[in-house]
Amino acid sequence: MVTKVDSKKNRLKRRARVRGKVYGTAQRPRLAVFRSANHIYAQVINDDLGVTLAAASSMDKGFDGYGGNKEGARKVGLAIAEAAKKANIEEVVFDRGGFVYHGRVAELAEGAREGGLKF
Repeated sequence: MVTKVDSKKNRLKRRARVRGKVYGTAQRPRLAVFRSANHIYAQVINDDLGVTLAAASSMDKGFDGYGGNKEGARKVGLAIAEAAKKANIEEVVFDRGGFVYHGRVAELAEGAREGGLKF
């Protein structure tokens, strides 16, 4: 019998494993990424207090483009870097959320680095 791989379940297992190692503090908050089929989201989170310090996504009002491709992901990376600068954040730890560091996730990271975030 052939069993189908549950990719969502596997991603959540990877996410839990990554979250066991990556922790955001006040000095270096966590840059968390979520990727859906049509959009991409990024948040800068202080895990000590459990608060979101900055956020950007392809669903924002000022966003022009499509979040389901690399160009849109790079724009979201630049937007999260700009929002983090407004919150006086320069260094973060990157949380890929169980997604493979490839494609849109890697482009978002490159865009954030291009915008001035260090990780």
